[in-house]
Amino acid sequence: MSNARLMSSPICLVENVKGSLCVCKDAIELLSRIKEPVVVVSVVGLYRTGKSYLMNRLAGQQSGFALGNTIESKTKGIWMWCVPHPQKNGQTLVLLDTEGLGDVDKGDSKNDSWIFCLAVLLSSTLVYNSRGTIDNNAVENLQYVSELAEQIKIRSAEAGDEEEEEDSKFVQFFPSFIWVVRDFTLELEIEGRKVTGDGYLEFALQLKKGASKKISDYNLPRQCIRTYFPSRNCFVFPSPASPENMKRLESLQERDLVPDFLKVTDRFCDHIFHKSFVKTLKGGHRVTGKLLGHLVQIYVDTISSGKVPCLENAVVALANLENQAAVEEALKVYQSRMEEVKKKFPVNDISSQHQKFSSLATSEFMKRSFKDEKGEFLIKLMENIDVHYIGLLEENVNASEKKCRDMLKNLFSDMNKRLQNGEYSKSGGYELYCRDRDAIVEKYRREPNKGVSAEAMLNEFLNDRGAEAKSILYTDTKLTENDRKIQEEKEKNALLEQKCKEEEEKRTESERMMAAEKERQEDRMRQMEEKFNKELEQQQQEMDRAIESKLKEQEEMLNKGLREKAAFLGEEIKNLEKEKEEKSSGGLMKELIKPLISAVSHTLPYILKYRIQKKRLKL
Repeated sequence: MSNARLMSSPICLVENVKGSLCVCKDAIELLSRIKEPVVVVSVVGLYRTGKSYLMNRLAGQQSGFALGNTIESKTKGIWMWCVPHPQKNGQTLVLLDTEGLGDVDKGDSKNDSWIFCLAVLLSSTLVYNSRGTIDNNAVENLQYVSELAEQIKIRSAEAGDEEEEEDSKFVQFFPSFIWVVRDFTLELEIEGRKVTGDGYLEFALQLKKGASKKISDYNLPRQCIRTYFPSRNCFVFPSPASPENMKRLESLQERDLVPDFLKVTDRFCDHIFHKSFVKTLKGGHRVTGKLLGHLVQIYVDTISSGKVPCLENAVVALANLENQAAVEEALKVYQSRMEEVKKKFPVNDISSQHQKFSSLATSEFMKRSFKDEKGEFLIKLMENIDVHYIGLLEENVNASEKKCRDMLKNLFSDMNKRLQNGEYSKSGGYELYCRDRDAIVEKYRREPNKGVSAEAMLNEFLNDRGAEAKSILYTDTKLTENDRKIQEEKEKNALLEQKCKEEEEKRTESERMMAAEKERQEDRMRQMEEKFNKELEQQQQEMDRAIESKLKEQEEMLNKGLREKAAFLGEEIKNLEKEKEEKSSGGLMKELIKPLISAVSHTLPYILKYRIQKKRLKL
């Protein structure tokens, strides 16, 4: 069950106290528990225009966001309601009801601007709510749109983009725009021809020809709406009820509401549910509830510090937070799986388990990480995994050594008693000693699950008993001097053969490690390429959306005879198509992955170097 289901009513997300914005920790905590992608719908507009009613309907509830029935604005700051998406499984619908703009009690238009700015920055869809008609006054009341170029930057100052080019790129990252007109009493007709709500909006946003200040002022907010938002729609609502019933709108049943109002409400909700997409960051990365919480904190902190929110800086800050968390989460996946392997120590083939769970950890990292362009977080994950692996290698060797020593000690216990009783210190004792010893060695070899040091420990054990065997050999009166020399040569050859078996054991383990590491590298390269292609596809979709919007706008400008504006849009379209072509180039993949290949290639030598150093320390 989604955590969003636990939210039965709205909660304050951004508090507005005496003109100062601050984030509500409880709301961020709630968002942090939502791992699903979020569709974020914000409603903005002048205070007392009925914004909250629509949001309650989107939440599928009669009440929730405070409606109020006086001239006092009820919503302060930004309130949030998270509900399971009614149409799309695996997504959460986040509804943001903003403080009414133009509240006379505030007397601070700058504060209004930041509320509006936050709504734009956080949304997938921005709903602007107004009353009456879309006339010049209604458009001018949307002055906050004209101020966005000063209040939002796409790239940091160090990036070197010309400021005048910034707002032309807003369309790539801004939400869809919906204008909702409440209490509409006119006929939807233009010059005697019936139009849709969308047609009505397009008519209201038409630009005038000319370059005078009056015409420029008239065109500016319209131009901003047309340029900044990738799509725009309009819904016109009649009054929902009689004037006397409006005071108790929250308690009215559907039968008490005007049927036409209910029809438009259903169409509006259906449009939001089907046409509002998951919130994405610059670069196309899908936003989860947890990421949205980080985003709110970053933007509010930036605004509170007196700086201008920057989309790129926010994405970088988010990526650093999320990628570090992705490293920690992926490392836990590896460690928890290898803990299960550790319970079975000693094992003969730890490297294949390491490869398997390292690849699983990389996959978990890839799911959560984004914009790790230099691969520094992936490299950090690899290093952490390899450090943990080195520790496990040592523990596995130690476990194998202990088990083998204990096994040999136990197997030779009866023989040691015979030795103490002098059974091998008489004529023919050496033959008896060799027969007993070889039988025990054979039994030791048949024992399963001895680990990676089975032959090494046997070699160590036999070498340790070499003096004992030699002593018995030279005290056995049955043997001639020549027999002793022959047997001594056999002993040397047997120890040499055992040493070869130890070396073969080590070589087999090294080959296993190298084969597993090669497979791990190939798998990592494959995952990196898949991740790159996915991020590239997201960026391409972002660019396509912007190009499509600008092509539509260019066609509109040409139809209206505004050739200069159409030509300007043509240049923007060319630049976007060029940027898209450059990003889709295969060479970029090589540039991004080159440093990672170098880092990966050092992983195995690092492990082998450790093994050599450990061997030297033992010697």
